[in-house]
Amino acid sequence: MIKIGILGDIGSGKTYVANNFGYPVFNADYEVNKIYKKNKIFFRKIKKKLPKYVKSFPINKIELMNAILGNTRNLKKITKIVHPIVRKEMNLFFMKNKKKKIVVLDIPLLLENKLNKNKMVLVFVHSKKSDVLKRLTKRKNFNDKLLRKFKSIQLPLDFKKNKSQFIIKNDFNKKTVKRQINYILKKVL
Repeated sequence: MIKIGILGDIGSGKTYVANNFGYPVFNADYEVNKIYKKNKIFFRKIKKKLPKYVKSFPINKIELMNAILGNTRNLKKITKIVHPIVRKEMNLFFMKNKKKKIVVLDIPLLLENKLNKNKMVLVFVHSKKSDVLKRLTKRKNFNDKLLRKFKSIQLPLDFKKNKSQFIIKNDFNKKTVKRQINYILKKVL
């Protein structure tokens, strides 16, 4: 099984690119949202760690945003609890797709969490800063302070770009993105 890890800036279109590969995608953001909505064990643990912020189940993302904005250490508390659950889901994903030629990993903190093992193919998604900012400001619950806190726990983009074997210039045009993906697939298959 070839594992393709998608790297890039917040809002660069990593999920868009991952979904255009045509292979199973593990989307960590989707898994985290699912955990917030459905995982009562996570809820009990996070409520114990952040009782001032987390009030009810399912977890309201705004409560977690307020916790992070209230104290940067709260982000570490949240990730320390949620990341092992996401890893478990990722391992289940691998087992479920073990007969697939390729799987795509859309995990924002892939390198930061040292998940790029076993000769993973890394693809960096590059988008113009103006496009990224435009996309981010359209997101529901966009918060510049929160964005800066998330970026503070990420490795520099140049480091991620240099670690990658391929770079996709994402102009959010399906045809040009697909052409670049097809080039990558020819090289790795």
